[in-house]
Amino acid sequence: MRTRLLPLLIVLMAGVLLALGFPLAAALAASEQQRVVVDRLDDAARFAALAQFVSESGPGVDERRVTLGGELASYHDVYDIRAGVFYRGNRAMAAAPGDWVVPYDGEGRRAFNEALLGRRSHDPPQVWPWQDGARLIVASPVVRDGDVVAVVVTDSPTRQLRSRILHGWLLIFAGEAAAMLLAVGAAFRLTGWVLRPVRVLDAVTHDIATGRMNSRVAAAGGPPELRRLARSFNEMADNVEEALEQQRAFVADASHQLRNPLAALLLRIELLALELPEGNEEIASVRTEGKRLARVLDDLLDLALAEHAAAEPRLTDVGALTAERVASWRPVAEDKGVVLAGECGAVTAWADPVALSSALDAVIDNALKFTPAGERVTVGAAPDGENVTVVVADHGPGLTEEELGRVGDRFWRSGRHQNVKGSGLGLSIARVLLTAGGGGVAFSPNEPHGLRVTVTVPRNAPAERA
Repeated sequence: MRTRLLPLLIVLMAGVLLALGFPLAAALAASEQQRVVVDRLDDAARFAALAQFVSESGPGVDERRVTLGGELASYHDVYDIRAGVFYRGNRAMAAAPGDWVVPYDGEGRRAFNEALLGRRSHDPPQVWPWQDGARLIVASPVVRDGDVVAVVVTDSPTRQLRSRILHGWLLIFAGEAAAMLLAVGAAFRLTGWVLRPVRVLDAVTHDIATGRMNSRVAAAGGPPELRRLARSFNEMADNVEEALEQQRAFVADASHQLRNPLAALLLRIELLALELPEGNEEIASVRTEGKRLARVLDDLLDLALAEHAAAEPRLTDVGALTAERVASWRPVAEDKGVVLAGECGAVTAWADPVALSSALDAVIDNALKFTPAGERVTVGAAPDGENVTVVVADHGPGLTEEELGRVGDRFWRSGRHQNVKGSGLGLSIARVLLTAGGGGVAFSPNEPHGLRVTVTVPRNAPAERA
């Protein structure tokens, strides 16, 4: 979510900065050029004042014309600005350099014609830093007795103007870059502040989903809406935990309380069997169902205890523990005529030894239960990336694709195996025990036939996984 929210905020902030930066850059360029234009207009007004009383023709040397020419020449030498005073017919009153004339087209002619109408140049085209050959032409009328008799024209190079504009733009760019860095930092802080409760909520949700029902969200930061959501989530988690606790307590109490009446019932059945002929089928059937009910109650109690007990994972030699469980079950396998083989190397993982032993007992018992005599059950423990896997593969009848999706559900048993002893809770208990410690159990077909059960436990400590 952060990777989607952060670019959106950065793009929006960059758009705002650009929307402000471009007009500011244009205003800076216009301001710098206006300063130059005003300066040139002041110079042109001074030359117009000198040219105002210069006669167009007459005998002898006109001192005012000589003075005007000297001023224009000095102006050109000092500032490298071409300047001249021209009559209506484009004839020069005085100019510097002496051969300079007003162009017959372009911006110079437009400014000249505008000045002939009695208006000074106020709005020449904007000069930009990338226009190397651009020049700034300003014209001002020379008025005598209310009539425009000549025009003062200045033609300035724009290198310094363009340099100042570029320097101002660089300052604006530096300011924009600094503002963008601040905006990115603010966006990081803002997204972190907004999403921190979401991350905490996600972590707590994962904890609850993996069995750590006592995890809660500390609603201490973030927007008010997310803090309110955290409080609501904690209330929901409390209600769910209370409901599950009541369910576990009910199952444990029910299975425990039913054991005494069931034991008394089985005793009375045995007493009743003493008064009936030996080999009575009804008594044998009742005795079998009573024992099956006792096993179901025992498994229910084990399931309730497994769901209630907190996992205590520690560094465990999974290979040695698996080899121990294989050795414990080997007499049962030999009694059935099944070969039970173990290939367990020295491999360690973080697991609750008691829970893992109980889970392996349930899985191995299930494999031996459905494997016919003369077949083979193999148990192997090996590292697999960040996990350690214990694979129990049998050569029994196996399960169909549809049955594989349901195996491990509580009280579920395949319709083809209803005559095999069991309550349908063994693999469910194994799954609960493994999940509480951060592990899991998976089921898949075993070629050419049979079932492959993969028990997984993590190799890293719980703190490292978090």
